[in-house]
Amino acid sequence: MSRKNKLRIQIALFSLIISSVFTILVSFFIKEYDLSKLLIYSLVFTFLAAVIIYLSLSFFVKFFLNKRIKEISDQLFNQDLNLNKTITTDMDDLIDQIKQFDDERKIELSEMREQETFRREFIGNLAHELKTPLFTSQSYILTLLDGALDDKSVNKKYLKIASKAIERLNLIVKDLDFITKLETGDSNIKKSNFDIVDLINNSIEMLEISANKKNIKLMIDHENNPPINVNADKEKIEQVIINLIENSIKYGKENGTTEIVVQDLVENKIIVRVTDNGIGVEEDHLDRLFERFYRVDQSGSRSSGGSGLGLAIVKHIVDAHDEKIYVESDFGLGSEFSFTIDKSK
Repeated sequence: MSRKNKLRIQIALFSLIISSVFTILVSFFIKEYDLSKLLIYSLVFTFLAAVIIYLSLSFFVKFFLNKRIKEISDQLFNQDLNLNKTITTDMDDLIDQIKQFDDERKIELSEMREQETFRREFIGNLAHELKTPLFTSQSYILTLLDGALDDKSVNKKYLKIASKAIERLNLIVKDLDFITKLETGDSNIKKSNFDIVDLINNSIEMLEISANKKNIKLMIDHENNPPINVNADKEKIEQVIINLIENSIKYGKENGTTEIVVQDLVENKIIVRVTDNGIGVEEDHLDRLFERFYRVDQSGSRSSGGSGLGLAIVKHIVDAHDEKIYVESDFGLGSEFSFTIDKSK
């Protein structure tokens, strides 16, 4: 029941009480009275009392309450909140708007907390990723400065280790800069027509040495390798394919396989799948695999190298093409990453 209906009922009851009191008083003062006339007088008085009470209360409610409601409404709108810009003096409407405002603020607060959590994790992960190569290079360089530089048996070894650590730092900074450009739109997507099958074969050739170290077989499942022309940024799609294959090698099992499959998805779109039989990922981690520096094993260091940004770069490149990327994984059995891409017209 709305507040208006409650007010009307209260006015009717109040008028009925006044009418009853009036009837009783009249009956005391008038010794001889006509019951029918008394009833008529009572009904007329009840009606007049109800009208007067209703008009009086309406006036005071509108004058005092609406003034306060307008003040509250003005305060809300002056804060540039996302409420209806039409200022209302209806109590029910204002309450609905305040509830809407409260719900929106709760959502914003929740999003801010999530962003703050992401920010803290990102800074912590970045510090962790930079700390290891930075301390490694620093310690070996200091050792060389302390006298090891003159020792020919170790100086080249220490310099190579320091050099690798600096290369790792450079890779992290380079990849961070690349992601930032993708996020801000500074890295323009330059689309052209090219053969995706040929690009995959070239990527496989580039990574064969790395795969051979774990005796992992890289192969493309595409009968006779007929060309499939797509329309995309060739360099960036090559980066996507290389990063996905490198990820499969990094977390693949010894003597395992990585298979790249190209399939028609719809009339003007294909899907590229990179599947391995590696260690797999538990379901709880799947939603966060594309975050920067996210590690499934939070306790360990990144012993397998890389910047920790490979999958994050993949996600940003695919998003920049307005395409979709998917991941499926069975822990202990392997993973499959797939992304869509437009065919050439």
